[in-house]
Amino acid sequence: MTSAPIIVHRPVGTGGRRVTVHRQGRDEVLGTAYSDHDLVVFLEGAGIADPEAIMDDPQWVERRGGPAHEFTAT
Repeated sequence: MTSAPIIVHRPVGTGGRRVTVHRQGRDEVLGTAYSDHDLVVFLEGAGIADPEAIMDDPQWVERRGGPAHEFTAT
């Protein structure tokens, strides 16, 4: 398991990246992000007061299978 509570998963073939948060001992799917804006909206919905401040912090967000701010499959 990762130490970052928020996972932005690898881009899927149709575009977008699944976003999950680990809390209360389980993983919860927040949705599929197609942009940084979507990610911010999901994190706000999860109760994070200032999501833009943590988006690039690897202690909070782990990005798998693709670089930050990229939401399309290569």
